[in-house]
Amino acid sequence: MSKHKVNNSSRSYKDLQNDINDYRNKRDELNKKTKDYINNLQEIESEINKALKTARDVYKKKRDYWNKKVKALKNKKIEYKRLLESLIEEKKKIQRQARDKDSSKHFISIKQIDRKIENLERIIATENLDITEENDIIDKIRDLEEEKQKQIIDQKNEGYYKLGRKIEIVKINLNKIYEQMNKWSNKSQQNHSKMLELYQKANDLKEEKKSVEEALIENKKSADKYHEKFLNSMKQKKKYERKKGFYKPEYKRGKPKKKKSRYRQSNKEKELLEKMKQDKLATALEKQKAGKKLNLFEARLILEQNKG
Repeated sequence: MSKHKVNNSSRSYKDLQNDINDYRNKRDELNKKTKDYINNLQEIESEINKALKTARDVYKKKRDYWNKKVKALKNKKIEYKRLLESLIEEKKKIQRQARDKDSSKHFISIKQIDRKIENLERIIATENLDITEENDIIDKIRDLEEEKQKQIIDQKNEGYYKLGRKIEIVKINLNKIYEQMNKWSNKSQQNHSKMLELYQKANDLKEEKKSVEEALIENKKSADKYHEKFLNSMKQKKKYERKKGFYKPEYKRGKPKKKKSRYRQSNKEKELLEKMKQDKLATALEKQKAGKKLNLFEARLILEQNKG
């Protein structure tokens, strides 16, 4: 064998060995990334489940609790409003009856009487009156006070004041109901907002998970390609060694000893990757059937299935 042929053979064998090392390193590097992707997916899935569980079991329950209390208050509010309307109508009825009773003379309300008394008292205090004029005004004030007391007695006898007090109590209770409803509605809204935030977080994580799954599948394909290249190069190396006469298989009990490949993929990883791939393929086919736009990854999955 010439020196030139020896150099070519040596260089060819060396290149083959370099390829083997290169393919192995790239494959192992990609396999490490595969494990990192899987760990990342498990963390994302855990975060999704945590967000959904908290949204459902904490904030949704709290929201529903406050909504239930608000609903009960709304029913109570309706009852009080109806009672208030009824009391006001009854009060108006008594006022109408009082006017009809005094229809023979000009009816003056208690408020009007009070204003007249105030005006007369102001005249006494501000104007320079003689004793006769002042006594006349005092007599008028006395007459107005008597009329006022008469109306008060009549209204008390007719339940007018009692109704007025009831109306005030109902109004106070209604205001309390409105305040409580507002307070509980705010609590309900706060919990509802937190629940929606967690649902949105879960949706964002699902999108992130989708991207990681696609990257994982692509990464695994690349790792499998380099592993295939590694195996082919190893076959070429063994073939080359046999041809050159320096490859001697080891025998044990009459049978050649098989070297176990260190490249192993767990059944769990295989099942996870296959399930992930099939789920995404099913989603892609549904989108295609519905006429929706496919992304590049989904289109490639469908093409690969058709080739198969």
